[in-house]
Formats: sequence, C-alpha cells, structure tokens
Amino acid sequence: MEMNREKLCPSKADVSSDSAYHCSACHDDEEWSNTSRGRAKSRSLSASPALGSTKEFRRTRSLHGPCPVTTFGPKACMLQNPKTIMHIQDPASQRLTWNKPPKSVLVIKKIRDASLLQPFKELCVYLTEENNMIVYVEKKVLEDPAIANDDNFGPVKKKFCTFREDYDDISNQIDFIICLGGDGTLLYASSLFQGSVPPVMAFHLGSLGFLTPFNFENFQSQVTQVIEGNAALVLRSRLKVKVVKEHREKMTVQNGIEENGVVSTNIEKEVGKQIMQYQVLNEVVVDRGPSSYLSNVDVFLDGHLITTVQGDGVIVSTPTGSTAYAAAAGASMIHPNVPAIMITPICPHSLSFRPIVVPAGVELKIMLSPDARNTAWVSFDGRKRQEICHGDSISITTSCYPLPSICFRDPVSDWFESLAECLHWNVRKKQNNFAVEE
Repeated sequence: MEMNREKLCPSKADVSSDSAYHCSACHDDEEWSNTSRGRAKSRSLSASPALGSTKEFRRTRSLHGPCPVTTFGPKACMLQNPKTIMHIQDPASQRLTWNKPPKSVLVIKKIRDASLLQPFKELCVYLTEENNMIVYVEKKVLEDPAIANDDNFGPVKKKFCTFREDYDDISNQIDFIICLGGDGTLLYASSLFQGSVPPVMAFHLGSLGFLTPFNFENFQSQVTQVIEGNAALVLRSRLKVKVVKEHREKMTVQNGIEENGVVSTNIEKEVGKQIMQYQVLNEVVVDRGPSSYLSNVDVFLDGHLITTVQGDGVIVSTPTGSTAYAAAAGASMIHPNVPAIMITPICPHSLSFRPIVVPAGVELKIMLSPDARNTAWVSFDGRKRQEICHGDSISITTSCYPLPSICFRDPVSDWFESLAECLHWNVRKKQNNFAVEE
C-alpha cells in the first residue's frame, strides 16, 4: 500500500519536472515518451508548450479535443493551475497573465458606423499617449473621411501601424486585441489569426452584443486591468476546416476533334487538387444555395458514414456558435467551456432528424452524395462562401488554437447574462401565487 501511495503522490521533484513535458497531441511521440518515462501523465490546459515551436500540430484519435495552446500571441498566456484535471479546467480558474508587459494592441472598429468614431478616438488617445502602446489599425478604418479629415486626431493617427487584410501578416506582432462594435468584430478578429490568437477584449457597441461583455463607459480602468494581467478568460474553441476541391479545367478542342480523331464537345481534365484551410469560431454552414432541390450531403464521423442530410443544409458549430445560427435552427445552447461539436440540420425533410452533440475530438467529413441532384455551397462564419461539387470534401476538427476572450466577470456569469439580456432566455410573465386566506 505504501508503494501505491508513492506512485499516486509524486514527490516535489517529480512535480517540478512535469512543467517540461509536452502534449502528445502537439509534439512528436518521441518527446512524449522521453519526458514521461513510462508514467501516466494527464494533459493540462496550464501546461504551455514551448514558445516559438514551429512543429506542425498532429491530431490524435481521442474522444477529447486536442490540448489547446495556452500561449496567445507573443506575450500572453494562461495562468498556471496545478489543480487541473486532464485538459478540462475549471472555468473560474482561467486567468490571464503576461510573460512580458504588453506593448502592442490591435484595435478593430466596425466599419461605416458613425457612432463608433468618438469611442475609437478616445481609446486610441488613451492607448498611445497614456500607456505608450503601439496601436495597429486596419488601413480601411483610417480611410473614413471623418477620421482622415480630423486635424486634431492627426498627431495620434501618425503613430498608428496599419495593415491590410489578406496582404499583411501581423500574427506575431499583436499582444492583445480590442474590439469596438458587435459580435461581428469578434468573428472578424478570429479570422485574422489562423494560428495562435492574442487575448481579445470586446466592447459592446453594436446591435446584439452576445460575445461583447464590456461597456465603454469605464474603458480606462477596464483596459488598465487587462494590461496588468488582472482578468478572467474563456477559451472559445474554434473549428479547423480543410476544404479539398477536385481542380478540373476545360480543354479547348478545335472543330470538336481531338488529335486522335475522336469527336468531343466538352472535355474536363483533372489536373490536381486545391486545398484551403480556415479557422472558424461560430459555424460551418453547408446549404443548397440557389438550387430549388433539396441538399443531399453525406456526413462521416471518423471515417464512418453516420447520416445523409436531405433538406436545406447542415450546420456544424462550436459551443460559441450554438447560440447563433444553430439556435435559430432549433439546436440547444452550449457553454463555451464544453468540449463539443454540434451538428444541426437546416429544415430537414425528416421529423426525426434532431440536432446532436459529438465529442470535440472527432473528425467530421462532409461530401456530396453520389446521387445528389445539385451542388452545395459552404460558408465559414458567414464568409468565404464557395461552391462544393462532386468529389470535393470538407473536413472539420476541433482546432488547438482557441480564441481567448476576456471576461467582464467570469465565464459562467457573463454567459448567462448574455442569454438573459440578448436572447431573452426564459423571460416570461410570472405566475401569480395563491391569495392568502385571512
């Protein structure tokens, strides 16, 4: 019994050596076997992989999702938690900390919204002049005439670093992000970082604001707390999506006759495959597009056909996306800390086709059915919409790069307040009690 206790209760030297171990989902198996020395190790959210690692992420066959990377941008990481069990951490213990003081911040502003001009200017003045921060702003934001023609804002604007979407890579230059607008600004911030995402602080200046918990009235004190590392975090898992398209091109044939003398009209020749990858925060939507026919797509889970979707389409969403399009299609709402993927049919041609929740570690694959009458269309967080033809495939897994969203209070309180205030969850007139007899 004493020997068993020693194995179950490692010494201080063993505990200190655990900080150097690597997750088998993110590193080579040789490193894992060398550091574990034959002892069973639990995967931990607080075990940060080595900074600057360029090794490609390798997935493992597991019911759980991949061990998330807990370094966010060049300087931010999640506070170490020695009481973590496996890779699921108590939401209340997820706190932001900094390896080095943050120096650069990306400010994302909703375009074409005049009501955000004054908050944007106040925030930028506060960051540059009072905190000596390097502010990154998208170039098209500064092209707004109200900003370009403001002479008083000119000295601050000259200090900005600008970038263009899809042209400039700023992934290793941003310490944290501040969003001004609605939920769309947070989705846009996620799309800018296809790898590790810096911490995101979102202010509610839009229409809905389910994902933006901060009010702008006291932004100075709130931003100061984040810079000092005093904030709670919620890790919003993202989907890693790979689209493989059979690339074909039409050959031009003179007079309808090939070199071998065979008459031909339309010839398509397969010349290779086109592969595109995306990081998705809300959902992947596969629908029937402009066609009047039902969509007919096959859904595979870890290589096994689980069902064929016949209807308007199917939604594959994260827990964050469960309160978006999926909820409108009749799905349940899932807290962002739950490691899961939700599959929701859109207007299915079946009364028994209900939304389902699968473990975060599975791999989904969506393809057109062989007997499908029409093609399908796919979009990623409502963007990059494209057509899917026969032979094309969409592979979906849980990404190891979550979006660290800074909380106003804590992950649980913020989520339920958003349900009540934004979606009016369980809001109804209360039932009258019985009159008390005298």
